[in-house]
Amino acid sequence: DRFDEAQATLRQLAAEYPDDPEAYGELGDLLRKHERFAEAVEAYDQAVARTGPLQQRHWRLVYARGIALERSKQWPRAEADFRKALELEPNQPFVLNYLGYSWVEQGQNLDKAEAMIRKAVELEPNDGYIIDSLGWVLFRLGRHDEAVVQLERAVEIRPEDPTINDHLGDAYWAVG
Repeated sequence: DRFDEAQATLRQLAAEYPDDPEAYGELGDLLRKHERFAEAVEAYDQAVARTGPLQQRHWRLVYARGIALERSKQWPRAEADFRKALELEPNQPFVLNYLGYSWVEQGQNLDKAEAMIRKAVELEPNDGYIIDSLGWVLFRLGRHDEAVVQLERAVEIRPEDPTINDHLGDAYWAVG
């Protein structure tokens, strides 16, 4: 609850330990949580620059930067980061879902998006957000009856989420 102090402390730690990426990674997370996405990208860029060659354990850092990039309307870089995160950790359901859903929202790579999201559902079968993504890609592919089944399941898990309910409403409308 003390954002300014936390930010200042993380910046000070980053200055004191110039070879360590952790402070910048934490700063990026803090800024992203406060929806200061462009600033988060800058912090994540610093963290990545300090990591040296990216290894499997860095998938989370690259994924977090991808989210900040996507939210700050830098899609080409965001997509590259999501792909890199999957290269580092191919079976990461949240990355599979985020990239797949992003493609669905952009109306591109829908078949690939469906395959990625299905894999994410296999890995996280009780995640309402991932199931929503599956329903939404099915909806966008015109497979409305299948979409309803998945979206009803997503709403059962996450009844409070307005986006999932909106997707279900769209699917209900499409099937009459």
